[in-house]
Amino acid sequence: MTDAPVPSPTPTPAPQHYSPRWQGAGDPRPAVPDTGDEREILTTTLDHHRATFELKCTGLPPERLSERPVPPSTLSLHGLTRHLAGAEQWWFRIQFAGEDVPVPYYSDDDPDQDFERLDGDVLEALAFWRESCAHSRRIVDATPSLDRTGTRRRTGEPISLRRILIDMIAEYARHNGHADLLRERLDGATGV
Repeated sequence: MTDAPVPSPTPTPAPQHYSPRWQGAGDPRPAVPDTGDEREILTTTLDHHRATFELKCTGLPPERLSERPVPPSTLSLHGLTRHLAGAEQWWFRIQFAGEDVPVPYYSDDDPDQDFERLDGDVLEALAFWRESCAHSRRIVDATPSLDRTGTRRRTGEPISLRRILIDMIAEYARHNGHADLLRERLDGATGV
């Protein structure tokens, strides 16, 4: 071991180029705060991801949302809309709030129908997704503590609202990546 002085690190220069923002007039997504309490940061981040997904669906003719532009994948923006509406209902209404409502676009006999079967009107699917998000927000807003728990259906174990918010942020982040690729293949639109 030597007593040689450790050189001080050179500051990293600020980047000159940043990722392009979503094309369009302004950015309608809520800005995620750099500081704030845990609830504010988690709920704003989830709403930011919800709004990002909506941007990926905006500006296309409705019939294009059902196209599957990345074969052999069966993913479409319509299918992702159905899947995310189901995730909202499953996590917030069924597992957290304990509501007795069906899981949309799902059955034990046909568990992948959210992605595979694109029957029904895509605009109705988008409206249902928006209402599912609004219902989830009302549940979160009415819950005084992120430590409150629901029941994880798979195990019967408690799951906190905090963990559900984190899981939903991850769910949207994953599927927003899919939506980026689908949208670029559909009409060339790119951006974050």
